[in-house]
Parts: sequence; C-alpha cells; structure tokens
Amino acid sequence: MAKVGIIMGSDSDMPVMYKAAEMLDNFGVDYEMTIISAHREPEKFFEYAQTAEEKGYKVIIAGAGMAAHLPGMLASMFPMPVIGIPMHTASLGGRDSLYSIVQMPGGVPVATVAINGGANAALLAIKMLAISDPVLLEKVKDYKEDIGHAVEEKAKKLERIGYKEYLASMK
Repeated sequence: MAKVGIIMGSDSDMPVMYKAAEMLDNFGVDYEMTIISAHREPEKFFEYAQTAEEKGYKVIIAGAGMAAHLPGMLASMFPMPVIGIPMHTASLGGRDSLYSIVQMPGGVPVATVAINGGANAALLAIKMLAISDPVLLEKVKDYKEDIGHAVEEKAKKLERIGYKEYLASMK
C-alpha cells in the first residue's frame, strides 16, 4: 500500500500535523511521521529526502513555519508530490510561512494549503492517492457526501430553533 510521509521541523507543529495524521487514519492510509529540522540537521534531512521514495512514500506532507524551507527543499529532491502546510507564526501570523512555501521557483512545485491546514493537506494527499486506488476514491466520495449531510443537518437545526438558540448551543 502507498504511504504518506508527514514531516515537521519542530514539535511545536504537532497540533497541526496531528490533524493530518488523524485524517489519514480515518481513511485507512498508511503514513509515517517524524520531526527533522532542515536547518539544524541538514544531513538527516537529506537522508530523509533521498530515501523517501524507496520507503514507499507517494506523497509527503511537510509543515513549516517562518522561513519554511522544509517543503520546498523536499520538493527539490523527492520526485513525487509534496504538500506544504504553512504554520501560524507569532510575528506575521503565518503569512511569512505561506509566502515562502507558495513562491517556489519554476520546476519545483509545492502544493500548498491554508495556514495550519493539516486536515486539508491530508485530504489532498488522499485524493492524489485515490487517482490510482478505486477503493480510496469511494471513501473520498463517501466523505464528501457525509460532510454535505452534516451541513444540511445544521441548516435544519437553525431553522428549527432559531439563530439565538443556535448560537447558544455552540458555546
């Protein structure tokens, strides 16, 4: 079975990366998660990037903040898709991370999701894998149907109890 790599530069990224892992778990997609700093452990980073394909990774999800070099450097070495998750930062709210990840030079694309978008990064990886996996594709279709039903249920609740009571029920 195809595997997804999940990598982050710091354990402070774990709450966001956990959302990616949780989504992959929900779909039954195999993954491995690790922490490697491209700046503080360059040799370890290069080994990870150079051996990811032989480990069976088909997609790598890479979370990074501030300079956010991790996804781009992975994309420069790993021949398959890399999905970057820009992390929220105290100084610029994650815009620095977002710009760093999305502004890759020609020939080195990184798919990029929203700031702290762990769940969507996993969903994008799942959809990439579903291109060649009909069972996974059916799970994606079921998921989309389920989230649509959830919105319908919320709309019915709003109509039934009114907006004031709905807001109160959210607290």
